[in-house]
Amino acid sequence: MGSEKALLRTSYRGTSEAELVSLARERNDAAVRELIRRCNQQLFRVARGILHNDSEAEDAVQSAYMAAFTKLETFRGDAAFSTWLTRIVMNEAYNCLRRRRPVVDITEYREGMLNTDEGGMSGTMTPTPKNPESEFACAELRAILEAAIDALPERFRLTYVMRDVQEMPTRDVANLLGINTVTVKTRLFRARRLLRSELNKTVKGGFSSIFPFDGARCTGMADRVILSLTTRPDN
Repeated sequence: MGSEKALLRTSYRGTSEAELVSLARERNDAAVRELIRRCNQQLFRVARGILHNDSEAEDAVQSAYMAAFTKLETFRGDAAFSTWLTRIVMNEAYNCLRRRRPVVDITEYREGMLNTDEGGMSGTMTPTPKNPESEFACAELRAILEAAIDALPERFRLTYVMRDVQEMPTRDVANLLGINTVTVKTRLFRARRLLRSELNKTVKGGFSSIFPFDGARCTGMADRVILSLTTRPDN
């Protein structure tokens, strides 16, 4: 009876992560959608921090979801589900980098990439407006913030995105990047200093709106993942 009731539910907004994962193992579409909704921002921002490209980041996130939801039996709950997913999306993003630039070495990145040039500005992403009524004002702010973050050296950029933009705990960032917490704090300090130099002012309150991945984009991602899961040969 309990299982039948669970299958009839269409919203799991207040459901614990552990229960959602359990339901997802039973191919409960609503639970899968809720897990995707909760994790999308973090995964997209991390992938974007590695790849510098919206389209490739979105592809990496979708590939990570497919890898995760088809092998949920490998998730043992030693870490949060979102942390487990973040590791998978990082692997997907680095795989994309290797295909784009065969010389990329993840070990070199984790050890600090000491020869990374701290200068230079990469192209900015086109922001997806979160609130149409404030599109003009927010777009300008996002463009400034995104350009400044994109200009950071990779080792600082990814640390900054994880810690300050996504507000992940320092210990989680350290574990994901394979560095110690002191190094995380050092990189974060340097990233903030570089951003201050780039922006020439302190920007407050605008970080939650950058690298957005919600609304229609989130729904579209959920639809594609569920369609792929339901059309697999083993169903």
